[in-house]
Amino acid sequence: MGSVETTAPSHYQERAHFKECIIYQVYPASFCDANGDGMGDVQGVISKLDYLKDLGVDVIWLSPVYKSPFIDNGYDISEYHEIDPRFGTLADVDQLIAEMHKRDMKLVMDLVVNHCSDQHEWFVESRKSKDNPYRDFFWWRPAKYSDSGERLPPNNWREEFSSGSAWEWDELTQEYYLHLYCKEQPDLNWETPAVRQAIYTDIMKWWLDRGCDGFRMDVINLISKVPSLPDAPIKNPEEKFQESYKYTANGPRIHEFLQEMNREVLSKYPGLITVGETPFTHHDFDVLVPYVLPENKELQTIFQFEQQEVDGYPQLVPKDYKLSEFKEITARWQIEMQNRGGWNSIYLENHDVARSISRFGNDTTPTYRTLTAKLLSALQCTLSGTLYVYQGEEIAMANLPKDWPIEEYVDIASQVYYAEELAVRKHKTGEEKPDMSDIMSALQRKSRDHARNPMQWDDGLDAGFSPINKKGWVGKPWMRVHDDYKEWNVAKQIGDPESVLSFWKKMIAFRKSHLACTYGYFTLLSPSNEEVFAYTKEYKDERLLVLLNFTKEDVSYTLPEQAGAVGDMSDFTGNYTSGPPHFEGREVKLRPYEALVVAGGK
Repeated sequence: MGSVETTAPSHYQERAHFKECIIYQVYPASFCDANGDGMGDVQGVISKLDYLKDLGVDVIWLSPVYKSPFIDNGYDISEYHEIDPRFGTLADVDQLIAEMHKRDMKLVMDLVVNHCSDQHEWFVESRKSKDNPYRDFFWWRPAKYSDSGERLPPNNWREEFSSGSAWEWDELTQEYYLHLYCKEQPDLNWETPAVRQAIYTDIMKWWLDRGCDGFRMDVINLISKVPSLPDAPIKNPEEKFQESYKYTANGPRIHEFLQEMNREVLSKYPGLITVGETPFTHHDFDVLVPYVLPENKELQTIFQFEQQEVDGYPQLVPKDYKLSEFKEITARWQIEMQNRGGWNSIYLENHDVARSISRFGNDTTPTYRTLTAKLLSALQCTLSGTLYVYQGEEIAMANLPKDWPIEEYVDIASQVYYAEELAVRKHKTGEEKPDMSDIMSALQRKSRDHARNPMQWDDGLDAGFSPINKKGWVGKPWMRVHDDYKEWNVAKQIGDPESVLSFWKKMIAFRKSHLACTYGYFTLLSPSNEEVFAYTKEYKDERLLVLLNFTKEDVSYTLPEQAGAVGDMSDFTGNYTSGPPHFEGREVKLRPYEALVVAGGK
């Protein structure tokens, strides 16, 4: 069979560590508690390095462990050079880096520099007076006034975590400051050269010189705003404040800033890994691909959100979707990225989204949960791009139980969303306890809390998350452990060759031994088929055929001519334990939720 037609530049298939490495995200508060205080910590991460190495992990992306008031679970940083006491000490992080390097593993830190905490020294100084040297580190603006004399924010921008204004009034200096997230997270003003230099030198170089191997850059596409800060378009006339991202996402100087960052910092440290989070950019590949084109010298990869929004946007407004929609998004990013010469990040889970098994799989029975977790693993492990695995994904951790009340949801976005809607309904109905079942249903499907409950290590007390500490007691975990931990945990799966964990380990090894998984040119088969996700991958002399039955029924699938001949099978893997697949001509029988990956020559 001839090679697939593609306009991909030759460098797309050039091998590189950042393309082939397996990156595992650790959300430290919920990963492992080493000292028994109920909060995960850096020593807990160190204690699990051998587990991660055995899984096939090459790199850990560590979510923020810096000193923080924890308004937004550590993404509000008050000191970039200190470790928050709940996570440990700077010496602990030094030990983590050393232990990872001993194992030939790399550490990627979270770089949060669109905003900081209102307790950071820069902001504390900034709000002291209008002529303070740090005043221009942030976006300060005078008030506007209505015809009746009412004080108004500088524009109509809405913050992300509520329906309120993105501007907070400061009594002392009689001005507003900008916060695209909560009011305790003031936005840094990247238009000020001193801000950029402080970030490059005092934060990035400081951590890289300490041994950090790269950065995941939080909402990095928001660092350039339209400087005039105009009013946002009115998309929802019923709301006073509007979504700002026309003027705050992918702004006019974003590529200038990232090229400067690359020139002054990233290019000086060979072997770094960089990935940028790029939210609020919907269905616009051409806006995002410049971030990762090698000739632009910016970032290696980005996290795009289009696939994450297939089941609803805004996040807490879920919707049903068709498999064909999911396939179209996946295929477009695979094909367009290869044709342009950029590079994808492959992920279905992180700390900001609900569990993939509950969104894209089937967690209603143990059998379905196991099969679909393996199916989703096979999907991700055979797509081109850098593969990310989120803690607990490898054991099929699922969304929180549906009978948990709102009090168990601790994320600020969940709590604010519920409280605001409750207040509106109380006002409209006059009832003290109005019906909130639809809001709870939305949270049950899409809340960020689902990714943040403690990792399930064994069937002991609190899933083995916290050990007995020196005082002889186990600290209550900061968030409730899932009710199903006795059946779904690492200890139960690690010795079971048919477990989800074992399948992930097998698929990671398969990916590393078959470079077509990582580098292969992608061809989507049967795009309108609502049962089977089928595609081929081609790299040099190797070809993969991937067949994924997304239904709980037996399906007979006929390979289209576009797939070419079945050919010789040099290797195969799948989520059923029977022998090699049997094709009757061009037809194959796929069992419920069957995943089948066949490798062979062209």
